Amino acid sequence: MYKRVPKNEEIHYPDGNLNIIVSKTDLKGRITYCNELFIYMSRFEERELLGQPHNIIRHPDMPRIIFKLLWKTIQSGNEINAYVKNMAKDGAYYWVIANVTPSFDKNDKIIGYFSVRRKPTQEALSVIEPLYRDLLALEKRGGMEASKAHLDKLLKEKELTYEEFILSL
Repeated sequence: MYKRVPKNEEIHYPDGNLNIIVSKTDLKGRITYCNELFIYMSRFEERELLGQPHNIIRHPDMPRIIFKLLWKTIQSGNEINAYVKNMAKDGAYYWVIANVTPSFDKNDKIIGYFSVRRKPTQEALSVIEPLYRDLLALEKRGGMEASKAHLDKLLKEKELTYEEFILSL
């Protein structure tokens, strides 16, 4: 179904109409739905994904501060856009620009989360990849507080919120 990519190499998006990766999770981040492209890119079978925590595809190159910001935002009822490096079952990787939104019931209570992801531009990745490398290095040396301080400083210098920064790329 797909070309095998060696571990630590990039997975390329397929040609054609399948260009949006979709998943839904419950309140704890367990996958309740994933579309065909999610399955293709992750290299898992659907049965291996459903019921599993979404972080089953978390790449170790991702700074924890980004996920902390993501969870804080969606748990407060707001949507967020973020660049994320994911890891497939076989160790290969792929980048996405994710839009994550809470799902609400008829009483406006959050009942889960919905994420739509697409392929990011190379221009955006040329900014994100070095930033995430810096954040991860700071996290390893000084914990999440060090990476948060670096991200906060960058955003203050640019006079942008995280969301504005991401959407500006």
